[in-house]
Amino acid sequence: MSFPADSVGLVTPQKFQFEEPLALECGRILPRFDIMFETYGTLNADKSNAILICHALSGHHHAAGYHHEDDKKAGWWDACIGPGKAIDTSKFFVVALNNIGGCNGSTGPTSPNPENENRPYGPDFPLVTVRDWVKTQAMLSDRLGIDVWYSVIGGSLGGMQALQWSVDYPDRLKNCVIIASAPKLSAQNIAFNEVARQSILSDPDFHHGRYLENDSYPKRGLILARMVGHITYLSEEAMKQKFGRDLKSGKFMYGFDVEFQVESYLRYQGEQFSRNFDANTYLIMTKALDYFDPSREYELSLQKAMANTKCRFLVVSFTTDWRFAPERSQEIVDALITSQKPVSYLDVDAEQGHDSFLFPIPLYVKTLRAFLGGPDHLQETVIEETI
Repeated sequence: MSFPADSVGLVTPQKFQFEEPLALECGRILPRFDIMFETYGTLNADKSNAILICHALSGHHHAAGYHHEDDKKAGWWDACIGPGKAIDTSKFFVVALNNIGGCNGSTGPTSPNPENENRPYGPDFPLVTVRDWVKTQAMLSDRLGIDVWYSVIGGSLGGMQALQWSVDYPDRLKNCVIIASAPKLSAQNIAFNEVARQSILSDPDFHHGRYLENDSYPKRGLILARMVGHITYLSEEAMKQKFGRDLKSGKFMYGFDVEFQVESYLRYQGEQFSRNFDANTYLIMTKALDYFDPSREYELSLQKAMANTKCRFLVVSFTTDWRFAPERSQEIVDALITSQKPVSYLDVDAEQGHDSFLFPIPLYVKTLRAFLGGPDHLQETVIEETI
């Protein structure tokens, strides 16, 4: 198979093992852990061109390129990572990882628990936070010999990690890109997450999280959780254009099976997701979302939390994103401007809703490319700062 010229091509995941105990925010200690990651591009001599990509809820380390010759689907952010793309791998050395608690190679609920005869951790895996993830990412940085990231970038939950990086390690990144994100979840977002979790927890096949030991799997619960989540990722306009009220068979069937195209789509998405994602991981990831609030240790003031940051910021939102509406991004921008920090903000007119950050929307891509510039010349972006 010949890959597109702007593709990173074939990539091979790597795994680092960390044998030192990891103290987590929840008060528990992870005795050891693995981190799975991929790299694209070449690290320069002074290691000044490294970019870290933080993934969203269902993301992982495979952000660009292909794993084998007949791979039909590229990494989840292949639209933006590659030679000549917004995150240009002919200039930058890009690192994408799978966070602990995940189910794509890093230590998580499906991993063997050394304190329980190497049975799967299952529900015994500790709850982790965005701050825990950033801590392990800093450890990965040390192992790679990268003292300072040229940029840390993330969308949605990934944007929260990028924000936390700027607060916890202000001297270790020059640029921070926060896309389609928020400084903390609203009550509505926490409510959506709780419905998704209850869908899993109430599935008879969940077995209190020990489904692997019972040769079972809460497939129905995970399908419902994904369906609920997926509805919030799309805008009303996107659903209208994609499905409208189109019927699958062209006529009413007067039953409770699939009749509308949108129903078929949601069931398909849920089914596909349930085959590739661990239910306990889903619970952990949504709780990490709920817990995130960098202002918690700064008298609940986001401005105070951002006061010691030293990097430049690019904050991007999308007009039809109602999961993390533009107003949530503007809270971050307001705090940065009040703290007199360098920030550029762009609200992109896009119809795809929250999922817009995954698409190569021209203005969005152009802005990201301009902001990143290159390690040899920190060019100024020409973006109007708005509040």
